[in-house]
Amino acid sequence: MKRQIYDYRGLSLRKLNEPRFSHLKLLGGWIVYFCLYFITENLIPAERCTPVHCALDDLIPFNEWFVLFYVGWYALVFGSLLYTLLFDVPRFRSIQTFIMITQAVAMVCYILWPTRQDLRPEVFPRENLLTAVIAFIYSFDTSTGVCPSLHVAYSLGILSAGLKDRALPGWGKALLTAFVLGVCLSVCFVKQHSAVDVFAAVPVCLLAEALVYGRDYWLPRFRRKD
Repeated sequence: MKRQIYDYRGLSLRKLNEPRFSHLKLLGGWIVYFCLYFITENLIPAERCTPVHCALDDLIPFNEWFVLFYVGWYALVFGSLLYTLLFDVPRFRSIQTFIMITQAVAMVCYILWPTRQDLRPEVFPRENLLTAVIAFIYSFDTSTGVCPSLHVAYSLGILSAGLKDRALPGWGKALLTAFVLGVCLSVCFVKQHSAVDVFAAVPVCLLAEALVYGRDYWLPRFRRKD
């Protein structure tokens, strides 16, 4: 079924409290997040951060090809929010609320238990366009504030919403699942996160899943049918 574009005609700041536009206020969560991101990235020194590492990290080689998934994550997040803003406002509310919950939990972790990873290669094994992109990412994204991984958390939240979307065809859900899996793997292969950060994102996502969908989606499935 073809979706109709949501009508934003007449939108103004004075009308954000109206029911038809109130969902846009959820975007304010990004302002709070970026303020906290600045604090954790710039005001908490690396010396105060606990290194995160596990044996699995030593088995995962650096592979610059995974930066395609890592960078593609930005398009996934932006595209998902923009698409649902235009065509599926209830799903936008779900995705953005999911993201805000994971952001809040992650920021509490980053502030109360600052973490870092020391996995980045000192010298790239190869010099090419992809490693140049990774070097650029390294230059502005510090190796602190890593556990849990928000790259993973946002991706799983978008996947959860996509799998619940009856209008998304099976092949679309399969592609989305494969891409999200690639994103989750990419954070380890480009040495932006430890595998610990990936696993730590899972309970954060389960909490968000329960808070966002528990009453309307999951709880009815657990109730006994008469």
